[in-house]
Amino acid sequence: MARRGLLGESIATAALAGLLFGFDTAVVAGVTADWRTVFGLDDAALGLTVSAAIWGTLVGALCAGLPGDLYGARKALRVLAGFYVASTLVAALSGGLGALIAARFVTGLAIGGSSVLAPVYIAEIAPPARRGRLVGLFQLMVVAGILVAFLSNAAVGEIAGHATAWRWKLGVPALPALLFLLLLFRIPDSPRWLIARGREAEARTALARIGVPDPDAELAAVRDGIAAEAQERAARLRWSLHRKPILLAVLLAGFNQLAVSTPSSIIRTMSSRPPAMAACRPICRRSRSARPTWSSRWSAWR
Repeated sequence: MARRGLLGESIATAALAGLLFGFDTAVVAGVTADWRTVFGLDDAALGLTVSAAIWGTLVGALCAGLPGDLYGARKALRVLAGFYVASTLVAALSGGLGALIAARFVTGLAIGGSSVLAPVYIAEIAPPARRGRLVGLFQLMVVAGILVAFLSNAAVGEIAGHATAWRWKLGVPALPALLFLLLLFRIPDSPRWLIARGREAEARTALARIGVPDPDAELAAVRDGIAAEAQERAARLRWSLHRKPILLAVLLAGFNQLAVSTPSSIIRTMSSRPPAMAACRPICRRSRSARPTWSSRWSAWR
C-alpha cells in the first residue's frame, strides 16, 4: 500500500500562491478612496498607483521562467513568497506615495512570478491521471482569494479606525503570505526538475517523500519522458502548425485577467463616487418622489 507522503501538502502549498494572487489583486478595491484622501490623488495619479501591481505582474510573469529553470520552482517560489510578505508590509506602513507604488510593484512581481511557477510545480509532481484537476486547483484558489479579499476588507472596515483601515487592509495579506513561505520549506523540490538537472539521488528521495510507492520505476519513467520531450522540442513552435493551441492559450490568459480585474475596477469606480453620479442622485430622488402614487390616482378618480 502506498504511503500518503507529502503530495497533498505540496500541491496545497503551491495552490496557496493562487489565493495570494487573488487576494493581493482584489484587496486594492477597498483602499482607493482612502488613497485619494490621504495622498491627494487625482484620477491619473490613482490610476498610476493602482496599475503599479499590474506592471509588476507583467514583468514577473515574463521573467519567472529562467530562475525557475535554474533553481527550481520551489526555491524561486520561496523568494516570491518573501516578496509577498515584505511588499505587503511596506505598502501597509508606507509614509509616502513613492514607497506605496514601489511596494505594489514588488507585489506584482510576486503575483506574476507565482502565477507561472506554482502551476508548473503542481503539474510536475501531480499524478498523470489527476494532473488536470490538480492544476485547475490554482485557478480555483485565485477566485477564492478574490472572495477573501472582499470579505477581509469588509471585516477590517468594521473593526479598524477610519484613518488606518486602508493600512490594515493592505497588511492582512501578509499573514497567508507568511504561511506560504513557511510551508515552502517543508515540501520537496520537483522530482522532475531534479532529474532534468541530473540529480537523480535527490529526485529518488523527493519521490519517496511525496508517497510514490516505487521511486525507481517512477524515476525511470520521468527520465524517459524528459528524453522524449527533448526530441519533440527540437521541432520549433510554428504558427502554421500550432495555431489552435497558441490562440487558446492567449485567449484563456486574457479572459482570466479580465475576469479578475473587471469586477475590481467596477467596485473602485462605484466607491470613488464621481461628481456626475453624486449630482444625479438628488435629481433621481426628486423624479421618483414626483411620480403619482396609486393611492393619489385612486383619490383623484373618485
